[in-house]
Amino acid sequence: MDNAQELLQRLNHSGKRLSKSHRRIAECIVSHYDKAAFMTASRLGEYVGVSESTVVRFAAALGYDGYPQLQKALQELIRHRLTATQRLEMTGDMGHAQVLNKVLKTDIQNIRSTLDELDLNTFDSVIESMLQARNIYVLGLRASAPLAEFLGHYLNFIFPNVHTVTSGVSDVFEQIARINDEDVLLGISFPRYTSHTVKAMKFARSRGATLIAITDGPLSPLHTEANYCLMAKSDMASFVDSMAAPLSLINALIVALSQRRRTQVTEYFQKMEDIWSEYRVYLGKPGE
Repeated sequence: MDNAQELLQRLNHSGKRLSKSHRRIAECIVSHYDKAAFMTASRLGEYVGVSESTVVRFAAALGYDGYPQLQKALQELIRHRLTATQRLEMTGDMGHAQVLNKVLKTDIQNIRSTLDELDLNTFDSVIESMLQARNIYVLGLRASAPLAEFLGHYLNFIFPNVHTVTSGVSDVFEQIARINDEDVLLGISFPRYTSHTVKAMKFARSRGATLIAITDGPLSPLHTEANYCLMAKSDMASFVDSMAAPLSLINALIVALSQRRRTQVTEYFQKMEDIWSEYRVYLGKPGE
Protein backbone atom coordinates (compact mmCIF):
# COMPACT_ATOMS: atom_id res chain seq x y z
CA MET A 1 0.00 0.00 0.00
CA ASP A 2 1.53 3.30 -1.13
CA ASN A 3 -0.26 5.63 1.26
CA ALA A 4 -0.65 4.72 4.91
CA GLN A 5 -3.60 7.11 5.16
CA GLU A 6 -5.65 4.63 3.10
CA LEU A 7 -5.28 1.98 5.78
CA LEU A 8 -8.14 2.82 8.12
CA GLN A 9 -10.47 3.33 5.18
CA ARG A 10 -9.62 -0.13 3.87
CA LEU A 11 -10.11 -1.63 7.30
CA ASN A 12 -13.51 0.05 7.66
CA HIS A 13 -14.62 -1.13 4.22
CA SER A 14 -13.24 -4.67 4.39
CA GLY A 15 -16.70 -5.95 5.30
CA LYS A 16 -17.96 -9.39 4.35
CA ARG A 17 -14.93 -10.43 2.33
CA LEU A 18 -13.07 -10.96 5.60
CA SER A 19 -13.59 -13.98 7.80
CA LYS A 20 -15.10 -13.61 11.26
CA SER A 21 -11.65 -13.74 12.90
CA HIS A 22 -10.23 -11.20 10.47
CA ARG A 23 -13.15 -8.84 11.09
CA ARG A 24 -12.41 -9.01 14.82
CA ILE A 25 -8.81 -8.00 14.13
CA ALA A 26 -9.93 -5.15 11.84
CA GLU A 27 -12.40 -3.87 14.43
CA CYS A 28 -9.71 -3.98 17.11
CA ILE A 29 -7.24 -2.01 14.97
CA VAL A 30 -9.83 0.61 14.04
CA SER A 31 -10.87 1.07 17.68
CA HIS A 32 -7.40 0.84 19.26
CA TYR A 33 -4.97 1.65 16.44
CA ASP A 34 -2.79 3.74 18.76
CA LYS A 35 -1.93 0.60 20.75
CA ALA A 36 -2.21 -2.01 17.97
CA ALA A 37 0.42 -0.21 15.89
CA PHE A 38 3.10 -1.21 18.38
CA MET A 39 1.96 -4.77 19.15
CA THR A 40 3.68 -7.82 17.72
CA ALA A 41 1.53 -10.25 15.72
CA SER A 42 1.56 -12.59 18.72
CA ARG A 43 0.54 -9.85 21.13
CA LEU A 44 -2.23 -8.57 18.85
CA GLY A 45 -3.55 -12.10 18.40
CA GLU A 46 -3.61 -12.62 22.16
CA TYR A 47 -5.36 -9.29 22.65
CA VAL A 48 -8.06 -10.10 20.08
CA GLY A 49 -8.35 -13.79 20.99
CA VAL A 50 -6.98 -15.35 17.79
CA SER A 51 -3.76 -17.10 16.84
CA GLU A 52 -0.60 -15.35 15.65
CA SER A 53 -0.93 -17.10 12.28
CA THR A 54 -4.44 -15.64 11.89
CA VAL A 55 -3.00 -12.14 12.36
CA VAL A 56 -0.35 -12.86 9.72
CA ARG A 57 -3.01 -14.10 7.28
CA PHE A 58 -5.08 -10.99 8.01
CA ALA A 59 -2.17 -8.78 6.92
CA ALA A 60 -1.91 -10.78 3.69
CA ALA A 61 -5.68 -10.39 3.12
CA LEU A 62 -5.22 -6.62 3.18
CA GLY A 63 -2.51 -6.85 0.52
CA TYR A 64 0.64 -6.70 2.65
CA ASP A 65 3.65 -8.98 2.23
CA GLY A 66 3.53 -9.72 5.95
CA TYR A 67 2.54 -8.37 9.34
CA PRO A 68 5.61 -6.10 9.70
CA GLN A 69 4.46 -4.14 6.62
CA LEU A 70 0.97 -3.71 8.07
CA GLN A 71 2.45 -2.62 11.39
CA LYS A 72 4.74 -0.11 9.69
CA ALA A 73 1.80 1.41 7.79
CA LEU A 74 -0.12 1.77 11.04
CA GLN A 75 2.83 3.40 12.77
CA GLU A 76 3.34 5.86 9.90
CA LEU A 77 -0.33 6.72 10.00
CA ILE A 78 -0.68 7.47 13.69
CA ARG A 79 2.78 8.54 14.82
CA HIS A 80 2.08 12.29 14.58
CA ARG A 81 -1.38 11.94 16.15
CA LEU A 82 -0.39 10.39 19.45
CA THR A 83 -0.52 12.50 22.58
CA ALA A 84 2.37 12.42 25.05
CA THR A 85 0.20 10.31 27.39
CA GLN A 86 -0.53 7.74 24.68
CA ARG A 87 3.15 7.50 23.78
CA LEU A 88 4.06 7.01 27.43
CA GLU A 89 1.46 4.25 27.81
CA MET A 90 3.16 2.25 25.05
CA THR A 91 6.16 1.68 27.31
CA GLY A 92 4.03 0.39 30.15
CA ASP A 93 4.79 -3.27 29.44
CA MET A 94 8.54 -2.73 28.94
CA GLY A 95 10.52 -4.23 31.79
CA HIS A 96 13.08 -2.06 33.55
CA ALA A 97 15.90 -4.36 32.41
CA GLN A 98 14.80 -3.99 28.78
CA VAL A 99 14.90 -0.19 28.59
CA LEU A 100 18.60 0.41 27.97
CA ASN A 101 18.87 -2.36 25.39
CA LYS A 102 15.67 -1.40 23.55
CA VAL A 103 16.35 2.34 23.44
CA LEU A 104 19.93 2.00 22.16
CA LYS A 105 18.98 -0.65 19.61
CA THR A 106 16.15 1.56 18.36
CA ASP A 107 18.57 4.45 17.90
CA ILE A 108 20.97 2.19 16.00
CA GLN A 109 18.16 0.96 13.75
CA ASN A 110 16.96 4.52 13.12
CA ILE A 111 20.44 5.53 11.92
CA ARG A 112 20.71 2.45 9.70
CA SER A 113 17.29 3.05 8.15
CA THR A 114 18.07 6.73 7.61
CA LEU A 115 21.31 5.87 5.81
CA ASP A 116 19.63 3.21 3.66
CA GLU A 117 16.79 5.50 2.60
CA LEU A 118 18.63 8.82 2.23
CA ASP A 119 18.50 10.34 -1.25
CA LEU A 120 22.07 11.43 -2.02
CA ASN A 121 20.96 13.70 -4.88
CA THR A 122 18.67 15.57 -2.49
CA PHE A 123 21.50 15.83 0.05
CA ASP A 124 23.77 17.35 -2.62
CA SER A 125 21.02 19.78 -3.71
CA VAL A 126 20.62 20.94 -0.10
CA ILE A 127 24.36 21.60 0.10
CA GLU A 128 24.31 23.66 -3.10
CA SER A 129 21.27 25.67 -1.99
CA MET A 130 22.88 26.57 1.33
CA LEU A 131 26.18 27.52 -0.32
CA GLN A 132 24.38 29.92 -2.67
CA ALA A 133 22.05 31.47 -0.07
CA ARG A 134 22.36 35.10 0.98
CA ASN A 135 20.94 34.22 4.40
CA ILE A 136 20.33 30.85 6.06
CA TYR A 137 17.48 30.59 8.56
CA VAL A 138 17.40 27.50 10.80
CA LEU A 139 13.99 26.94 12.39
CA GLY A 140 13.22 24.38 15.11
CA LEU A 141 10.64 24.72 17.87
CA ARG A 142 9.95 22.80 21.09
CA ALA A 143 11.64 19.35 20.96
CA SER A 144 13.36 20.30 17.69
CA ALA A 145 14.87 23.48 19.17
CA PRO A 146 18.04 21.73 20.44
CA LEU A 147 18.66 20.36 16.94
CA ALA A 148 18.25 23.83 15.43
CA GLU A 149 20.57 25.33 18.06
CA PHE A 150 23.20 22.66 17.39
CA LEU A 151 23.01 23.12 13.62
CA GLY A 152 22.97 26.91 13.90
CA HIS A 153 25.96 26.88 16.25
CA TYR A 154 28.17 25.03 13.77
CA LEU A 155 26.83 26.77 10.68
CA ASN A 156 28.03 30.03 12.22
CA PHE A 157 31.60 28.68 11.91
CA ILE A 158 30.99 28.10 8.19
CA PHE A 159 28.81 31.05 7.12
CA PRO A 160 28.50 34.69 8.26
CA ASN A 161 24.78 34.84 7.51
CA VAL A 162 23.05 32.29 9.78
CA HIS A 163 19.91 33.07 11.79
CA THR A 164 18.66 30.50 14.31
CA VAL A 165 14.95 30.63 15.22
CA THR A 166 14.00 28.41 18.13
CA SER A 167 11.46 30.15 20.37
CA GLY A 168 8.48 32.41 20.60
CA VAL A 169 5.13 32.45 18.84
CA SER A 170 4.56 35.78 17.09
CA ASP A 171 8.28 36.56 17.13
CA VAL A 172 9.01 33.56 14.91
CA PHE A 173 7.53 35.58 12.06
CA GLU A 174 9.32 38.72 13.19
CA GLN A 175 12.65 36.88 12.98
CA ILE A 176 12.01 35.74 9.41
CA ALA A 177 10.12 38.84 8.25
CA ARG A 178 12.91 39.91 5.85
CA ILE A 179 13.32 36.51 4.19
CA ASN A 180 13.21 36.58 0.39
CA ASP A 181 14.03 34.61 -2.75
CA GLU A 182 17.78 34.83 -2.13
CA ASP A 183 17.47 33.05 1.21
CA VAL A 184 17.10 29.50 2.52
CA LEU A 185 14.91 28.42 5.42
CA LEU A 186 15.74 25.06 6.94
CA GLY A 187 12.84 23.78 9.05
CA ILE A 188 13.18 20.93 11.53
CA SER A 189 10.22 19.11 13.04
CA PHE A 190 9.30 15.58 14.11
CA PRO A 191 6.10 14.10 15.55
CA ARG A 192 4.28 15.75 17.14
CA TYR A 193 4.83 18.40 14.48
CA THR A 194 4.59 22.02 15.63
CA SER A 195 2.00 24.09 13.80
CA HIS A 196 4.13 27.26 13.87
CA THR A 197 6.96 25.51 12.05
CA VAL A 198 4.59 24.65 9.21
CA LYS A 199 3.10 28.16 9.21
CA ALA A 200 6.56 29.73 9.14
CA MET A 201 7.54 27.57 6.18
CA LYS A 202 4.38 28.60 4.34
CA PHE A 203 5.24 32.23 5.03
CA ALA A 204 8.81 31.77 3.76
CA ARG A 205 7.50 30.05 0.63
CA SER A 206 5.20 33.02 -0.03
CA ARG A 207 8.32 35.22 0.04
CA GLY A 208 10.07 33.05 -2.52
CA ALA A 209 12.65 31.45 -0.19
CA THR A 210 14.08 28.00 -0.83
CA LEU A 211 12.71 25.61 1.78
CA ILE A 212 14.63 22.65 3.21
CA ALA A 213 13.00 20.25 5.67
CA ILE A 214 14.60 17.84 8.10
CA THR A 215 11.78 15.58 9.19
CA ASP A 216 10.78 11.94 9.52
CA GLY A 217 9.06 10.98 6.27
CA PRO A 218 6.75 11.78 3.34
CA LEU A 219 3.66 12.00 5.59
CA SER A 220 5.20 14.92 7.48
CA PRO A 221 3.50 18.27 6.77
CA LEU A 222 6.98 19.74 6.24
CA HIS A 223 7.53 17.39 3.32
CA THR A 224 4.69 19.03 1.40
CA GLU A 225 6.07 22.54 1.90
CA ALA A 226 9.76 21.93 1.23
CA ASN A 227 11.72 22.19 -2.00
CA TYR A 228 14.12 19.60 -0.58
CA CYS A 229 13.43 17.13 2.21
CA LEU A 230 16.05 15.24 4.22
CA MET A 231 14.35 12.40 6.05
CA ALA A 232 15.63 10.86 9.27
CA LYS A 233 13.94 8.20 11.36
CA SER A 234 12.78 9.21 14.85
CA ASP A 235 10.84 6.09 15.87
CA MET A 236 10.62 5.56 19.61
CA ALA A 237 7.81 3.80 21.47
CA SER A 238 7.69 6.40 24.24
CA PHE A 239 6.88 10.08 24.80
CA VAL A 240 10.52 11.02 24.10
CA ASP A 241 11.66 11.43 20.50
CA SER A 242 14.66 9.51 19.20
CA MET A 243 16.91 12.24 17.81
CA ALA A 244 19.98 10.05 17.18
CA ALA A 245 19.37 9.74 13.42
CA PRO A 246 18.36 13.40 12.88
CA LEU A 247 21.46 14.56 14.77
CA SER A 248 23.67 12.20 12.78
CA LEU A 249 22.18 13.56 9.54
CA ILE A 250 22.83 17.12 10.75
CA ASN A 251 26.44 16.18 11.54
CA ALA A 252 26.86 14.91 7.97
CA LEU A 253 25.40 18.15 6.64
CA ILE A 254 27.81 20.26 8.71
CA VAL A 255 30.85 18.22 7.64
CA ALA A 256 29.88 18.34 3.96
CA LEU A 257 29.41 22.12 4.07
CA SER A 258 32.69 22.68 5.92
CA GLN A 259 34.55 20.67 3.27
CA ARG A 260 33.08 22.84 0.52
CA ARG A 261 34.21 26.00 2.38
CA ARG A 262 37.43 24.59 3.81
CA THR A 263 39.54 27.71 3.11
CA GLN A 264 37.08 30.11 4.73
CA VAL A 265 36.50 27.83 7.70
CA THR A 266 40.24 27.38 8.28
CA GLU A 267 40.81 31.15 8.26
CA TYR A 268 37.91 31.68 10.65
CA PHE A 269 39.14 29.06 13.12
CA GLN A 270 42.64 30.52 13.10
CA LYS A 271 41.18 33.84 14.24
CA MET A 272 38.89 32.20 16.77
CA GLU A 273 41.69 30.15 18.35
CA ASP A 274 43.48 33.39 19.23
CA ILE A 275 40.30 34.80 20.78
CA TRP A 276 39.53 31.58 22.69
CA SER A 277 43.07 31.48 24.01
CA GLU A 278 43.14 35.15 25.05
CA TYR A 279 39.89 34.94 26.95
CA ARG A 280 40.43 31.39 28.26
CA VAL A 281 37.21 30.12 26.72
CA TYR A 282 38.40 26.51 26.97
CA LEU A 283 40.44 24.76 29.64
CA GLY A 284 44.16 24.71 28.87
CA LYS A 285 46.81 22.27 29.96
CA PRO A 286 46.78 21.13 33.61
CA GLY A 287 48.12 23.89 35.83
CA GLU A 288 47.30 26.71 33.39
